[in-house]
Amino acid sequence: EVQLVESGGGLVQDGGSLRLSCAASGFAFHSYAIGWFRQAPGKEREGVSCISTEGRTYYTDSVKGRFTISRDNTKRTVYLQMNSLKPEDTAVYYCNAHRVTSPIAYDYWGQGTQVTVSS
Repeated sequence: EVQLVESGGGLVQDGGSLRLSCAASGFAFHSYAIGWFRQAPGKEREGVSCISTEGRTYYTDSVKGRFTISRDNTKRTVYLQMNSLKPEDTAVYYCNAHRVTSPIAYDYWGQGTQVTVSS
């Protein structure tokens, strides 16, 4: 069974920090790029950060300098360290595992974890 389980969300004040974790099982974790997405009510799901199988990282402009993504293939876990949180970061955060093996693309999603930043 493929599983991606997010944890670490919660309620923090403006300027606070959280570290999200995504624990993976049931698939070849090391062969997948892993991303964090978020979705606020009434808004489209937005890519926040991703890390490739080679360790290359990407951040959307709004979180650059504040968020850091990392992966531990031995622990089969991806982390998102979030510092200097802002109210606009409030959303459900989802972990995604992605792999393209032509002609098929694989996408696995976790259940999400709520992050709420109070002003």
